[in-house]
Amino acid sequence: MKVNTLCVRAALFRENEYLTNTQVHVIRLQIKRMKMIRDGYADMRFRNLIMLFLAGGMILHPVFGGHDKGTLRAMENTRTIIDCANRKVQVPRRVKRIACLYAFSGHVVTMLGRGTDIVAVVGGLKRDVMLTYLCPSIADAVVPRYNGALNVEELLKSRPDVVFLKEDMAGKESETSGLDRFHIPWVVISFNSMAEQQKAVAIIGEVIGETRAAADYNSYYRETIDRVGTIVKSIPGDRKLSLYHSTLEPLKTDGPRSLAAEWTRTAGVINVSAGAELITSGEDYYATIEQVLLWNPRVILVNEEGIDDYMKNNSLWSHMDAVKQGRIYKMPTGISRWGHPGSVETPLALLWTVKTLYPEYAVSINLRTETKRFYNTFFNYELSDTMTDSILSGKGMRTAKSKRNKKK
Repeated sequence: MKVNTLCVRAALFRENEYLTNTQVHVIRLQIKRMKMIRDGYADMRFRNLIMLFLAGGMILHPVFGGHDKGTLRAMENTRTIIDCANRKVQVPRRVKRIACLYAFSGHVVTMLGRGTDIVAVVGGLKRDVMLTYLCPSIADAVVPRYNGALNVEELLKSRPDVVFLKEDMAGKESETSGLDRFHIPWVVISFNSMAEQQKAVAIIGEVIGETRAAADYNSYYRETIDRVGTIVKSIPGDRKLSLYHSTLEPLKTDGPRSLAAEWTRTAGVINVSAGAELITSGEDYYATIEQVLLWNPRVILVNEEGIDDYMKNNSLWSHMDAVKQGRIYKMPTGISRWGHPGSVETPLALLWTVKTLYPEYAVSINLRTETKRFYNTFFNYELSDTMTDSILSGKGMRTAKSKRNKKK
């Protein structure tokens, strides 16, 4: 077969949309190479060699192997990212509709300027007063969960381009099989340290096309760690306070190798639960009241409204030094509860803790100024004095669970 004849047939294939321009170009290069081989091996039949080579190319070369026109177009419209579980995920080049089935991802997507593109959420996001004030459309987003399980049919109504999942949900095939069945890309978001949390923000930024905004936040995060670290170095070892951190419930607390264990340590306190043997339930850690009584921490931090009053009025908790001395502090709540395992305000938790517990060493920190600057910089919102007071008090910033929300 003559070279020109083969090229013409390749062109005809292209015109009939069997081959693309790129594929025709590859064929021509292969033919040219075969012509060189023919000149060196005259005893072999040129036609057979060409056909053998082309057959191999159809199998081995990615230009040919199994990619029809629709598949090639789909490949051009997607890109590969690596999520927090080290999975390679194909996501659209332009993500327009976002499902945030982990509250942290909803906070981050909003912070990165894409809150109005959130179409599905977990019920807890709708309880965040400040978040829904800054992004009212979240109140109308689909909540595709019932009795704690993912409802894929409900999720499909929101037509998401990508879904952000918490690690525990992603680890259940019963939850993710439906997403795979309908070819919905899902990205795992998880972290147990400040460095991992910054990586998670960077991954979310990469998925939704907001890498610059994510980098700016992470830069501020690192600067805050360094700033607080400098202050903590000036605090003598015998002045550092023992601390118990209650999250959501009186006895729910910080486990070892957790984000909260790290940020409290970075803020210069001795977290009594971080190295203890605790009761575990899934990803959660619980102490017993006997343990807390034995630890007798000098300071108690709580992040759920009402827990501080409960401790003050409970006969068991009232025996502790922290309660007797009035050193129970309700942590602030803004977009999320500061210092919570899934809080986007971890840098603010660092500043607040070192300023509240060591004011004589943290004279350079003005919490009102820092709070206003954070939300203005990262959420493009200028806080009023009244809103600043509400955030720092941590009161009235989350609506109560309804009976309907308890099912979700």
